[in-house]
Amino acid sequence: MSHAVSSPDGRIEVTILLAGGVPYYSVDRLGREVIGKSRLGFVLRDGRVFNRGLEIGDVTRSSYDSTWVQPWGEVREIRDHHNELRLEFVESAPGLCRMTVVFRVFNDGLGFRYEIPGQPGLEQLVIMDERTEFVLGETDNAWWIPAFMGNRYEYLYQKSPIRDLEAIHTPLTIETADGLFLSIHEAALTDYASMALRRTKDNTLECDLVPWADGTKVKASTPLVTPWRTIQIADEPGELVTSYLVLNLNEPCRLEDTSWITPGKYVGIWWGMHIGKYTWGSGRNHGATTENAKKYIDFAAKYGFVGVLIEGWNTGWDGNWIQNGEIFNFTTPHRDFDIEEVTRYAAERGVGIIGHHENGAAIYNYERQMEPAFYYYKRLGIDMIKTGYVGTRVNKTEWHHGQYMVEHYRSVVEAAARHRIMLDVHEPIKDTGIRRTYPNMLTREGARGMEYDAWSGDGGNPPEHTTILPFTRMLSGPFDFTPGIFDLFFNQYRPNNRSNTTLARQLAHYVVIYSPLQMAADLPENYDGQPAFQFIVDVPADWEDTRVLHAKIGDYVTIARKDRNSEDWYIGSVTDENGRTLKTSLDFLDPGREYVAEIYADAADADWESDPLAIDIYEREVDYTTNLEINLGPGGGQAIRIRPVNE
Repeated sequence: MSHAVSSPDGRIEVTILLAGGVPYYSVDRLGREVIGKSRLGFVLRDGRVFNRGLEIGDVTRSSYDSTWVQPWGEVREIRDHHNELRLEFVESAPGLCRMTVVFRVFNDGLGFRYEIPGQPGLEQLVIMDERTEFVLGETDNAWWIPAFMGNRYEYLYQKSPIRDLEAIHTPLTIETADGLFLSIHEAALTDYASMALRRTKDNTLECDLVPWADGTKVKASTPLVTPWRTIQIADEPGELVTSYLVLNLNEPCRLEDTSWITPGKYVGIWWGMHIGKYTWGSGRNHGATTENAKKYIDFAAKYGFVGVLIEGWNTGWDGNWIQNGEIFNFTTPHRDFDIEEVTRYAAERGVGIIGHHENGAAIYNYERQMEPAFYYYKRLGIDMIKTGYVGTRVNKTEWHHGQYMVEHYRSVVEAAARHRIMLDVHEPIKDTGIRRTYPNMLTREGARGMEYDAWSGDGGNPPEHTTILPFTRMLSGPFDFTPGIFDLFFNQYRPNNRSNTTLARQLAHYVVIYSPLQMAADLPENYDGQPAFQFIVDVPADWEDTRVLHAKIGDYVTIARKDRNSEDWYIGSVTDENGRTLKTSLDFLDPGREYVAEIYADAADADWESDPLAIDIYEREVDYTTNLEINLGPGGGQAIRIRPVNE
C-alpha cells in the first residue's frame, strides 16, 4: 500500500509505502529519482520499535498558500505554499502504539517529521535511534564537515562522493549525477537531539542523533513532535540560497512586538585579542579598559555603527577559562573597566554596547547567573549580547549539539526575549530556522569565521572557503563571519598568519555572507584614511530582496541584495584562488531609471598572495539594460553599490 503527495507545481512527488510492515519514502522530481526507497522510524529503549510491524491508519491531506513578512532578513516577504500528507502508522502487535508521519512538499523541496501522540503505556519514552534514511545516487558528490569532533562545526568543507562519507553535520549539500543540487538539513529543532548523518551503505545516509553522555539520544514525554527533516532541491546552486523552506517549517513569530529588534553594523574590542595586540585577561595589554572602550565608541559614533562589542570586561578571564569556565562572573567588571561610565558615555553618543557572555562551556555556572546578568545589562541599557561556549564538551560531559544543549540554547533565547535582548551566539547549536519564531536570535557563528585567519595553524581560511559557505553552512541561516579586515598582514603579532583575500574581497563579504548583524572587525586605526572603508559605512545589514547572479560551489559566487530601507542595490562577488571575469545583467533594476554604480574592484594586478591591497574605486552610470563585467583577481572579489541618480 502506498500514498503520494506532490508539490503545488507538480514537479516533486513523494511516495510513502509499507513493505512487510516497514515504512519507507522516496522522492522523484520530474520523473527522476532524487531519494531512493528510504526507511523511516524509531527504536525505543524499552525494546519497542516504530520501524516494523506497522499498518497504515488514518490518512489526511491539506494544502496551504500564504505570504508572511520577516521583521528582518534576506528578503522581506516569504511565500509558504505546500501540500501536506499525514499518515498514521499503528503497530499490528499487541499495544497498538500509534505514530504519525507528516510530509509537506513545496516547489523547492520537502520536509517531514514524526508525531507520537499521548497514549496509554507511552507517556514517557527514550529514543535510542532514529532510523530515518536518505538513499542517494552512487556517484553523487557532497560538500561536508565532520560530526562528533572536538571543534564543533569549525572545520573546512571537503568535497567527496557520498560513498566516502562517515559521520557529518548538516546542512549537507549534494550535487547529483543528474545535475541537481540538494541540501539535507532539519527545521524547528526543539527539545530533541541535533541530527548528524552517518553513512550506513555506499550511498545511504542515516540520521545519527547526537547522544547524551549516557548513550541515549532523546528523553521525552508524549505528545512528541520531532524536528522536520528537510530536503531542498534545485536545478542550480543559487536556488538553494534563495530557498526559504526551512523558515517556512518553523512556527510564526511568538513575540507580539519586534520593533526593538534592530539589525545593523558594529565594531568591537575583539580582533586585537585574536591577533595578540590585546588580552582578554587583565594586565598591561588588557583590551577591555574604559579608555579603549571610549575610543571604539567614538569611532562607532563617527561612522554610524549601532554598537560596540566589548569582550573581556568581566572577571574570570585571568584563569584557565577554557578548562574552568566556572570562574566567570557576569556582573563583576575588571578593575580597569568602569561599566557604568562606559555605558553612560556610549548612550550620550547614540551608540549601543554589545555585552559579552563567554561561559567556557560551563553551563551550570552560566545558568545560575543568566537571569541576574540579563537584569544587570538591561539596567545599564545594554540590549544585545554575544554569548560564547568555547570547549570540547559542555560541563565536561555533554556534546554541544545533543538534546541537553538544544534545550539550553533555546532557554537562553527565550530568556533574552523576555528581557528584550538580541543575541549573537558563538559556538552555537546550528540554525534550523528558529529565528522566525524568535527573531531576537539575530545571528550566530557555527563555522570557521575570520578569526581563523588570525591564529590558525593551517594558515587560516583558504580563498575557496567563502565560495562554499553560501551553499553549505549559510543554508541554515545568518553567520557572524566578522569580515572587514583591511590590514591583511599581522607581522607584528602573528608573523605566520594573514588574511588570504584581497582588500576588495573583504568588502564583498558584506553582501555574500548574510548576517543582520555585521561587524567591521579590524582595528579602528586600520580604517583611517582608507577610501574603501566607505563601502562598509554604506552597506546595510537588512534586505528587501536577494538574487544569486553567479554560482559554482567552491569556485565563485555573486549575490545582489536590495536595501530594505532605500532603493539601493548592493553586489558582492568572490572567487577562489583563480582569477576570473564574470558577466551579469542588471535587469533586476527598475526600467526607465538611471543609476550610479560605485565599484570597489580588484586592480588589474591584484592577487591575494602577491598584491592583495591593490584596489580600484570608481563610478559608472548603469541601468537595467547594462551588462556588467566583474573582474576578480586570484583570491579576490568585487563590491558594488548601485544607487538611483539624484536620490
